[in-house]
Amino acid sequence: MSFIEVNDIWKTYGDNVVLERVKTNVHAGEFITIVGASGCGKTTFLKMLLGTEYPTRGKILLNGKPIPQEPSEDRGIVFQKYSVFPHLTALQNLVLTIELEQSRWLAHLFGSAYRLADEQAREMLAMVGLQHAANQYPHELSGGMQQRLAIAQALMKQPKVLLLDEPFGALDPGIRADMHELILKIWNQTKINVFMITHDLKEGFYLGTRLWVIDKIRHDAQAPNAYGATITYDIPVGQCDNSTLNEIDQSLEHSRKEHAA
Repeated sequence: MSFIEVNDIWKTYGDNVVLERVKTNVHAGEFITIVGASGCGKTTFLKMLLGTEYPTRGKILLNGKPIPQEPSEDRGIVFQKYSVFPHLTALQNLVLTIELEQSRWLAHLFGSAYRLADEQAREMLAMVGLQHAANQYPHELSGGMQQRLAIAQALMKQPKVLLLDEPFGALDPGIRADMHELILKIWNQTKINVFMITHDLKEGFYLGTRLWVIDKIRHDAQAPNAYGATITYDIPVGQCDNSTLNEIDQSLEHSRKEHAA
């Protein structure tokens, strides 16, 4: 049985069809990268995996069960814009994640429970290379360090699925390369399922085990919202040659022009 099953899902908002006829299966441990023109429904799909959006038609199954229509600890997410708390240090941000899980009303732990949470948070900081910045506040961290902290925060509850919504888009090339190595190290260590949206086709092929292109197959110039996007390419990275890469690149460029028109 597949770890995640996407069974003919559609997503509409009134008369606006965003996604249609999306069907696919994902096995445990796969790293899926997703590309597509702006507005094609990539983030909407990620939100359905998270549980903050749900399909208008069809189902998404996780381990054979429908994904709950709310976020839960088995799915972590990192956005391009950092989601950490600015008034807490790096260490406090991670400890708070555990405190909110174990002590929802007080949001505070004491004694041995706090010491264990502190130890877990420091281990996570070490995993993302921020052990030296435990007592620094987010505004004291560089963009790359803030994104490392956001990734650590998403991993604190040991989720089964990590969702990345263009997490490296605002970083300069050198820091971005460092983040690539970090996310690959985390994936290799944990074998967590990763779904990552990117606008960079080369980044998608470098990081993922499979690359999806989400795009519209059908177009109507008189009714641009009548048809939604679906997965038009689903390629195991090792099976992609230069001709396929050029074909995808041309398809994405055509879609960008369609959306801009």
